[in-house]
Amino acid sequence: MADAPPRQRRVLHVGCGSATIAKMPDGFQDGSWEEVRFDINPDVRPDIVGTITDMRAVADSSVDVVYSSHNIEHVFPHEVDGVLAEFHRVIKPDGFAVVTCPDLEEVARHVAEGRLEDPLYVSPAGPITPLDILYGHIAAIRRGEVYMAHRTGFTARTLAQHGRAAGFPALGVRRRPQHFDLWMVATKTETSTAGLTDLLAKFARA
Repeated sequence: MADAPPRQRRVLHVGCGSATIAKMPDGFQDGSWEEVRFDINPDVRPDIVGTITDMRAVADSSVDVVYSSHNIEHVFPHEVDGVLAEFHRVIKPDGFAVVTCPDLEEVARHVAEGRLEDPLYVSPAGPITPLDILYGHIAAIRRGEVYMAHRTGFTARTLAQHGRAAGFPALGVRRRPQHFDLWMVATKTETSTAGLTDLLAKFARA
């Protein structure tokens, strides 16, 4: 008897830009995920046009996961808890959020070494400096994409604090200093340390 196909699950890809599920971590690559793309820019042809500060187009408890890659730093500090609370609202009771953003603790180390405008790495968009990470990709902003500006930032400790303030009872945060980023997995219900470790292994970059 053939194995049953995996249960289809929905991942809301907020701030997707031109990226698709193919660029997400390995846990999303098993064929069981339906991607719903959500972005402020209609030119990238999202399924839903909107911003993470106004997600009213997404129903309560309607998706299994919210995946947010380098979005949360684009809102003002006072908006962060509300944005994460919206992620919490739209996730099903057994779901979780995956949030990745710059690690300002690591960026600050390079700034302190006098490397504010020196490239740290080369992305598909070109060289990225600490100044780009702190304030947003300068080349994109120069092109008029002002929504690419960064308005806040996080360390591992503060990202976790905001996740808890938004109502997530369990979460894990991973630092990747060599990549200058943070990864957080936050669950809508209480989850064991082993469960969080497993989710980080599958749905966050190593």
